[in-house]
Amino acid sequence: MPRQAQRWDVFCSVVDNYGDAGVCWRLARQLVAEHRLEVRLFVDAQPALSRLAPAVDASLDAQIVEGVRVCRWAGAQAEARISEVADVVIEAFGCGLPQAYLATMAARSRQPAWINLEHLSAEGWIEDCHGLPSRHPTLPLTRHFFFPGFTTASGGLLREDDLFTRRDAFQADAGAQASFWRSLRIAKPEPGVCVVSVFCYANAPLPSLLETWSRSEPPILCLVPEGVAAASLDAWSSGVLATVGQQHRLGRVAVARVPFLDQEDYDRLLWSCHLNFVRGEDSFVRAQWAARPLVWQPYVQREDAHRLKLDAFLGRYAAGMGDEAAQSLSTFSHAWIGEGEAGKAWMGLATALPALSAHAPAWSASLASMPDLAASLVRFCADRV
Repeated sequence: MPRQAQRWDVFCSVVDNYGDAGVCWRLARQLVAEHRLEVRLFVDAQPALSRLAPAVDASLDAQIVEGVRVCRWAGAQAEARISEVADVVIEAFGCGLPQAYLATMAARSRQPAWINLEHLSAEGWIEDCHGLPSRHPTLPLTRHFFFPGFTTASGGLLREDDLFTRRDAFQADAGAQASFWRSLRIAKPEPGVCVVSVFCYANAPLPSLLETWSRSEPPILCLVPEGVAAASLDAWSSGVLATVGQQHRLGRVAVARVPFLDQEDYDRLLWSCHLNFVRGEDSFVRAQWAARPLVWQPYVQREDAHRLKLDAFLGRYAAGMGDEAAQSLSTFSHAWIGEGEAGKAWMGLATALPALSAHAPAWSASLASMPDLAASLVRFCADRV
């Protein structure tokens, strides 16, 4: 039986926003907690990670948090820490590895398993590329491309062993829910109110959607984390929503500015809503595990690559869904990325919400029947070190 590698290094460069750090932090924690591995996480933007994981002190060059050794990826001290390479090296999202680290990798008698962890996509081509090797152009090193995805021919999705147990326990515990609403600094919604979370990029057509929601039946409570859609909401509310805990009401919609949440509380937010607007990659995956209807805003890419990713996901997600609900979700999703009028498309999506609510748990359960990303990585690397 191949031996399991015990020492892993994960390198993460935060380009913008929080998604890259969020994915790497979840992966590192799961490798420690569930696979008993020794993991170092090198991050070049500690403040971004500390927003998602408040136990991380952004002022420290190195620290151990939840069993993960978190290291700053910059400066002379960082170079000293990376002088010894691990058995498995995860290069997250093609961030590149330090030249000194690559040289040390190449000098080992047995090279480490080198994984380029790619971005998530539902596109079919990733299945042909998943696991493929690529030789370094000048060094005697080989890296393998590892693609998260939605089928067994991919690497799967990040999912902790106890995630569904925690989700279901929270949704069955009125006391835990009440405590969570207090932490958001807003009152628990009355029965009959449609609760929506919105985590979007700045270019989302949120103002036009809010205008439509102002005439909504049932009434809508829209929860937006601190810092999200700041310019749009400041203009819409005349600055009222600049402060956490504040609400602004227009007709049938109330928008509440909630605190920026760590990963655990963000899960609870998703579990507490009837519909979740998410973006990028990390929140996108967590919304699917929440088993609630979702609208995804992919990160804008050149040559409309984000639209292709959206269509690929919708094609998989809508399998087994009624045609009318699938079309309504597709029409609204495209309007949400700027290809249509979001306000007008909302009416179809609102009508489809009961069908989408019935579909979401089945989709979540089908994904959970496949191996998760961390376990897939461990198996893939076990016979390569």
